[in-house]
Amino acid sequence: MAKKVPQIVKDIKKYQNIEIDYKKHKTISFSQFQIFSQCPHKWALQYRDGHYKSESSIYMTFGTALHSMFQEYLTVMYEQSVAEADRRFKAEDFENTLIQQYKADYEKNNKTHFSNPNELREFYNDGLNIINWFFKNKGKYFSKRNNYLVGIELPIIIQPNDQFKNIIYKGFLDVVIYDEANNKIKIIDIKTSTRGWKDKEKKDEIKNMQLILYKKFFSEQFNFPVEDIDIEYFIVKRKIKEDSEFPDKRIQIHRPASGKIKIGQANQKINSFIELAFSKTGTYNTNEQPANPSKWNCTYCVFKNNKDLCQYSYSDPIIEKTKS
Repeated sequence: MAKKVPQIVKDIKKYQNIEIDYKKHKTISFSQFQIFSQCPHKWALQYRDGHYKSESSIYMTFGTALHSMFQEYLTVMYEQSVAEADRRFKAEDFENTLIQQYKADYEKNNKTHFSNPNELREFYNDGLNIINWFFKNKGKYFSKRNNYLVGIELPIIIQPNDQFKNIIYKGFLDVVIYDEANNKIKIIDIKTSTRGWKDKEKKDEIKNMQLILYKKFFSEQFNFPVEDIDIEYFIVKRKIKEDSEFPDKRIQIHRPASGKIKIGQANQKINSFIELAFSKTGTYNTNEQPANPSKWNCTYCVFKNNKDLCQYSYSDPIIEKTKS
């Protein structure tokens, strides 16, 4: 006999998001906010000026494919049964999922390959190991007891700043669970990582703000108490220490602090981005957005070899002088 779904879950599932009028609305995302925080000049080139560059990579393809497998499994697990999810999904299925995702990303990348068979096989084997480990240990991370699946890729579409009515934040929550016993919502963001997050990643202010903002926006969109929302990064590791004294887990959980102060800081940051990047009518500000050259920003920037668009380089003498 199927469990009776709580009303709060039904209400969230049938919620009608505000309509986006792309003729007058500008949509922003966490990716935009993150890029602007790292380098406003790159954001302007990519989003305002339309010089968008595909950044396809095997890491992105692998992450998307693994997201898909986890999300499909959890959907069947919560909406049907664990037994049915185990019957329907096998770790070996990841090969086809990865290949299909690579083909899709290859098409988006102007039909240009960005990996090779050996690398694809390595990433497939990593995925196989991750999924097999998850199947054996899933009970440590997900339970059906008093828990209900609220959504997979649940859309958050909200106006973050009342003074900028034509700016709409649009995002999607990987996994949202409702704990009926404690009347709690848990927002889970799945991240893939080569060896997990170290202290640097865990303390990264902007990285943590993704879920902090989602917590704030979820509360506002669905009128759910912000203090009853938990957030969690579900970090999946491709590589583990095989010879470790203590068994290395494939899954790492990171729960960033998200009290009133942290929410206030995240809110201030996203509003600063909106105010610097847009006018109150919803058009882009045309002022020159400053570059933020650094070893990390410049090394991995898609515009690093295009002097017509970006004259900055971390190795340029003028940049070296600004660092001294």
